[in-house]
Amino acid sequence: DDFHQYQKVSTHFSTHEAATSTAGSTLKYYCPARLHLKHGTLLLIVFSQSLGRSITISIIQLGVLYFTHIFYNMFHDMKNVRMEKVRKVSMSKLIINGGNRLSGEVSIGGAKNSTVALIPAAILADTPVRFDSVPDILDVHNLMLILKSMNVSSTFSGDVLTIDPTNIVEAPLPSKAIKSLRASYYFMGALLGRFQRAVVSFPGGDNIGPRPIDQHIKAFKALGAEVSEKDGTVTIQTGPDGLHGAQIFLDIVSVGATINTILASVKVPGTTVIGNAAKEPEIIDIATFLNNMGANIRGAGTDVIRIEGVPTLQAKNTHTIIPDRIEAGTYLSLAAAMGDGVLITNIIPEHLESFVAKLEEMGCDLTVYEDSVYVGPSHNLKPIRIKVMPYPGFATDLQQPITPLLFKATGESIIIDTIYPQRIKHISQLAKLGGRVKSKDTDEGIIVVDPSPKLVGAKVDAGEIRAGASLLIAGLMAKGTTEISHAENILRGYGNLVDKLTGLGADIKLTVEDEEKV
Repeated sequence: DDFHQYQKVSTHFSTHEAATSTAGSTLKYYCPARLHLKHGTLLLIVFSQSLGRSITISIIQLGVLYFTHIFYNMFHDMKNVRMEKVRKVSMSKLIINGGNRLSGEVSIGGAKNSTVALIPAAILADTPVRFDSVPDILDVHNLMLILKSMNVSSTFSGDVLTIDPTNIVEAPLPSKAIKSLRASYYFMGALLGRFQRAVVSFPGGDNIGPRPIDQHIKAFKALGAEVSEKDGTVTIQTGPDGLHGAQIFLDIVSVGATINTILASVKVPGTTVIGNAAKEPEIIDIATFLNNMGANIRGAGTDVIRIEGVPTLQAKNTHTIIPDRIEAGTYLSLAAAMGDGVLITNIIPEHLESFVAKLEEMGCDLTVYEDSVYVGPSHNLKPIRIKVMPYPGFATDLQQPITPLLFKATGESIIIDTIYPQRIKHISQLAKLGGRVKSKDTDEGIIVVDPSPKLVGAKVDAGEIRAGASLLIAGLMAKGTTEISHAENILRGYGNLVDKLTGLGADIKLTVEDEEKV
């Protein structure tokens, strides 16, 4: 089918230069390598002359288009091989011999929820960009794969990620990578901001209940885009009046919709105002990155964000990603449950105020410093009631990691997740370890946690990132061996996990069925 399309294109040209140019640009669309087919055309001419025969322009065109088809298939196969590597790495287990008391120091990495938005945001730049404090997680590697499909080069060494979008081309994005993580939907806003159009498959990621993108689409339409959906693919195109600034009021507080609106509007002429915007620290991080490149974004971190469109964005310095407050909260919960004195560094305590307040309410021994928290041994913990709320309230991503700690309380604790009431994948798996926890009302997101002093190792499954983190903590608390399958879900959100836990004294190892790297 692709070859027939190329044939149709070639009929409009009367010279081999024009045919070569068109075939090259067509291949450039599909293949990041951007092969120079002009040399292939010249080779055909020389070869034909050596035979003493004349060759018509149409045959030259056909030859060029034929090789275009061959090279396209070759690179398509290479892309499938890369995706196969992602699939192979994903078949992993964490094996934990629980019961060890933990002590020492652990440093928190860059925020996953910032990183997965910053990488798509980088394609808006007209220069190479550089990030440090980048977490070494699977989502980063999958996003790099998506960048590569658009001829955007990227290198990741240590915790430094460099992205060069200067030779970006529009290209079909690899659907498997798109469906592997929810945050791939940020390419909708980024591509709309860069090319004034976007074609993106519906995103994947954790299955924690309905997470519609209607607010994203509402914002794109307000900016002047036309949006359609067919067979799981969203097509966004500029409307007849072009893209323009707009007044946008989000019906619900949505981090994803707020960020996508910023990405789509940052280069759009005029003023865009986002009302009922999310206030998360990650949004401030995105705005800081864009502003340092010349964007004009004001109000990030409040419920009203104002954006004056600018024509160009140019990076002039390295952007340091903020520490991951969810990773920090996970280690705080673990340290309170199994620690004999753990110092957690590279933290912004202000980002964790609601979480720290609940730990203190339980009676955990915490000392909060400027950029770290010391957790001492905790005893006689009190039961608490947690209600998940948008930031600065208690984060939905931390309701699962705190659950194993609630097993150590002296009475019944209640969790109410008002954001994702169906985020309960961890409950049945914790029960296999001996945890007394149940979902009381999936419509209201009510979870009841009872004291569970005798956890025992078992085989469990990490259905998603934070459910996996909950099982990880419970496995470290349990007596005996715990095997967590689908550990790749945990690795999507926690960088250098095994090394960090081993450094604290945990007995844990990661097994992977195939050693190929992403």
